[in-house]
Amino acid sequence: MCFGDYNEDQLKNTVQKVLQDLDLYDIKDLQVGDLMNKKVSGGQRKRLNIGLELMREPVVLFIDEPTSGLSSFDSEKVMILLRNQSLSGKLVFAIIHQPSSDIIKMFDRLWILDKGGYMIYDGDPVEALVYFKTETSQANAAESECPNCGNVETDNILHIIEVKVIDNSGYPGKERQISPKEWYEKYKKKMMPVLGGKPSKSVIPPSNFRVPKKIDQIRTFIRRNVTRKFADRQYMTINLIEAPLLAFILGYISKFSQNGVYSFANNKNYPIFLFMAVIVALFIGLTVSAEEIFRDRKILEREKFLDLSRLSYLISKINFLFTLSAIQSLSFVLIASLILEIRGMIWQQWIILFSTACFGNMLGLNISAGMRTAVSIYILIPLILVPMLLLGGAMIKFDDLHKSISKKIYVPLAGDIMVTRWAYEALCVEQFKGNRFEKPFFAYDMEISQYDWYASFLIPDLKVEVDYCLSEGKNPDYKTKTETDFKKLNYHINYLSSISGIMPWKWIRNLNYQSFNESAAMDSKAFLDSVRSSFRLKGRLITYKRDTLYKQIANRMGEDQFMIMRDKNYNENLANVVLNRLSIDKIYDADDKLIQKADPIYMAPGSKLGRAHFFAPYKQIGNLKIETMIFNMIVVWFMILGLFVTLYYNVLKRFIAFLESLKLPILRKFGRELLQV
Repeated sequence: MCFGDYNEDQLKNTVQKVLQDLDLYDIKDLQVGDLMNKKVSGGQRKRLNIGLELMREPVVLFIDEPTSGLSSFDSEKVMILLRNQSLSGKLVFAIIHQPSSDIIKMFDRLWILDKGGYMIYDGDPVEALVYFKTETSQANAAESECPNCGNVETDNILHIIEVKVIDNSGYPGKERQISPKEWYEKYKKKMMPVLGGKPSKSVIPPSNFRVPKKIDQIRTFIRRNVTRKFADRQYMTINLIEAPLLAFILGYISKFSQNGVYSFANNKNYPIFLFMAVIVALFIGLTVSAEEIFRDRKILEREKFLDLSRLSYLISKINFLFTLSAIQSLSFVLIASLILEIRGMIWQQWIILFSTACFGNMLGLNISAGMRTAVSIYILIPLILVPMLLLGGAMIKFDDLHKSISKKIYVPLAGDIMVTRWAYEALCVEQFKGNRFEKPFFAYDMEISQYDWYASFLIPDLKVEVDYCLSEGKNPDYKTKTETDFKKLNYHINYLSSISGIMPWKWIRNLNYQSFNESAAMDSKAFLDSVRSSFRLKGRLITYKRDTLYKQIANRMGEDQFMIMRDKNYNENLANVVLNRLSIDKIYDADDKLIQKADPIYMAPGSKLGRAHFFAPYKQIGNLKIETMIFNMIVVWFMILGLFVTLYYNVLKRFIAFLESLKLPILRKFGRELLQV
């Protein structure tokens, strides 16, 4: 419900006036937010709803069966309220079935429509019975009311209109004595008004209703939303208990103990727990919002004529859902950290899971706004979750996907559009490089890993390529492969030269299919040996610095305490995952280059446009290096912003409408099933 452009005092006074007119209950201490919490009967609630509709101050009221389902006392109260509105200058149209004598006397004018929409009476309500008695030549035609009690027998009007033809046996038949068309002809002759000309225009009475400002609408929507949610105790209880309960279940199940002794370092289920934490955050965020707009459909339909801001309504929904997701994510992280003894990661894990839950909130709101039924909503959820499970990077490696979507150097585009990929990578990378043990050594380990891969894998493979090019010579049968190998050699030799500072000589000009010879091969291998020696030397220097730092920390803390600190912060199985230790493939031979597959957490990204391999330590845009967790969360929030835009313009509903407009049998059925009314 919308209260218009009122401040709180004005709103309180207006509501109190309505409640006084309705005679509902004591309103001395009424607050604005109390309306939804008052314990009232069904009849009182209906009267209250009508009263609140009148607060919008419309000029014309169309009311369908306002007394339906009410007691005689409540019906009279509602009609008195409507009567007062007509006396204040408003025009009130009301459809009434079986009105009592007191109610029908309140009307200024009565219209009776017969079957087929024929108008058969237009006039004073009390004189209606006299008219129909007169037209049917009844003996007491002049009596409109009971001479003893003064009541108008409204049922007699319908009995006269519906009287049946008597057959030869004296029983009433199926046909009426006077058909609707015949009653209409009588009406045209005796009652239909004849206009003498064009009616004169009159000024519409001024209205007190004005569309409130967007910020006021947001406050009202938020107040209404929060009040409704807290009034549903079951809803709030389930949503507040769900996250910590799932954290307990996941933590308890994944708490692997070796020989009955638990150690965080030896918990081989921890990487799977991290991925399941992402799925839980996404699932909770999705389910808690999947029916938010769907439930409000009737309210939104009633409020369309008020010209309220869709943006304000959506902001109020997002405000509540994001707050709830923040609480749920925090409770999940706290319980899980307590059970699994995760240290130093509460803030990082919370921001990642909270962002994932917010993405789920926005996705759920899009579904809620576009789907027609609750069944359709919950059918669609698995269709969204399953791809996110498969393309999150935990269940199937991106290198092992179908060749049509797999990219060996970067995460494929199919993975980049999945929020689970960004959240899971951020959790793993941050846990590995940001924990208390690894953090001081990470930069050293990264350099050592890179120099070792160049020296142990890349350069030996390049030397094999040189030997292959020399052995095949100018054999035309292998020309295509040889030319490809020369491209790889030129690319990697120039790259190695740039990072090592060792410049190749003129022999590099002969590194092609036409000019390559034995002398160029020897020079190439000599260059590669020099670069490898340089890398080995640099690697030993970095290793010495790392070992020195290691000894300093160990001496300061004590060797035993240092190892205890390592076991409490460094998970071995997570290290195996981000270092790709369980794979025997350390290098991949692509068409144009050799791609590193060893130690992805220590490998620099291969693009300056933000793209990178999975578990990259940072992302790079131009010359700017951005930590993986920060970059990934920026991507997730851009995805959330994109979903907000699609929600605001209701893209899903428009898309389903487009499918239906194609007029294909399957698509039209799909559209009719899912399209919002």
